[in-house]
Amino acid sequence: MSNEKKNVSGASIDPFTHWAHKTGRIFMLLFILYTVCVPMILCTVYGVWPSFKQMLPGLVSILALMVPTSIAEVSSYTPILGSSAYLTFATGNLMNLKVPCATEAQKVAKVEQNTTEGDAIALISTCVSSIVTIVVLAVGLLLVVPLQGVLQNPTISTATSYILPALFGCMALGILGRGSGPTYVKNKLLIIVVPAILVSILAIMGIASSGMAGFLLLVMIPLSILCARILWKKGIVKVLPNTRESK
Repeated sequence: MSNEKKNVSGASIDPFTHWAHKTGRIFMLLFILYTVCVPMILCTVYGVWPSFKQMLPGLVSILALMVPTSIAEVSSYTPILGSSAYLTFATGNLMNLKVPCATEAQKVAKVEQNTTEGDAIALISTCVSSIVTIVVLAVGLLLVVPLQGVLQNPTISTATSYILPALFGCMALGILGRGSGPTYVKNKLLIIVVPAILVSILAIMGIASSGMAGFLLLVMIPLSILCARILWKKGIVKVLPNTRESK
């Protein structure tokens, strides 16, 4: 008898995918419970419960930014991360750490996204990334005082300011290349021309800012999908066999 499970639509799900998503949902429920209960317990023990009037301005400002950003990130990153999305969204650092780690691991392992193999590789890579992050933070906390003089050195400060651009540069190179999969998308950069122009105009007008990132993502993701479909229908964007696929 097959070990495959069935989802709500009746399609078969392999045992790994079933286990990963089941475990991920349990983990997220426990994570949410933990993050909610700890501050509640601390407020109760020390008697420092803030009033709703005190919390309202902070809630409005945070939710206005985080709700659209979270919706956009979940809808855009989950196809890449697969079941590792549970751990990734709980631990954070998506764009500057987890997503580059998962995509590079999938590339090195020569597996495709949205496959069982790609899902497993993404899960392993994000788990290792989370463990390494915890170790680095622990070591950093222990050495922050002894290394304070070194970290304040102008040369070191200048170098560390290029870490994030370097990470985005690596991601850009991955987007520009064909990758190692059996297919590649020809003229895929044309898909982002219209969204890029609109964002540039909004930035020049002063409308686009860091606080508007979530709202812009919610608009630009459907717009990019629409542009991709139009260009694909017209035969400008094509999915072709990757003749440079690594053996």
